[in-house]
Amino acid sequence: MADVLFYHLEARPLEAVLPQLLEKTLERGWRAVVEIGSTERAEMLDAHLWTFREDSFLAHGLSGHETDALQPVLLTTGSDNPNGANVRFFVDGAVPQSAEGYERIVFMFSGHDPEAVERARDVWRALRQDNAVTYWQQEPSGRWVKRG
Repeated sequence: MADVLFYHLEARPLEAVLPQLLEKTLERGWRAVVEIGSTERAEMLDAHLWTFREDSFLAHGLSGHETDALQPVLLTTGSDNPNGANVRFFVDGAVPQSAEGYERIVFMFSGHDPEAVERARDVWRALRQDNAVTYWQQEPSGRWVKRG
């Protein structure tokens, strides 16, 4: 049984939240794969993770290279797990079909997009049967509150 975490983005955008969650994932000694809904967004997030903070960067790779298996964080538009990640993030329209093979699934969606909210409800219904699911919502300050 995997932990499935739903992050309802409202106060801060994905670009502000994802790097922090990836850093916490790496601090636990886990590897991560981030499934992204489009190649364009994957390329944008790739560039962002190198520059999101002036004093550091987040070591990662964009899938499709011979070094994929070595990456602590791998960005992809595919459903494979070439770096043997423990945690799989789903962002920008990528939707989990199963949590099998992972310790944790993180599904992030915008509260400002009605289609994304409805898609999150569908995923919640599908994954709550066989997994431990929790729902995290942002307060206006950006702080996360566990709601379920």
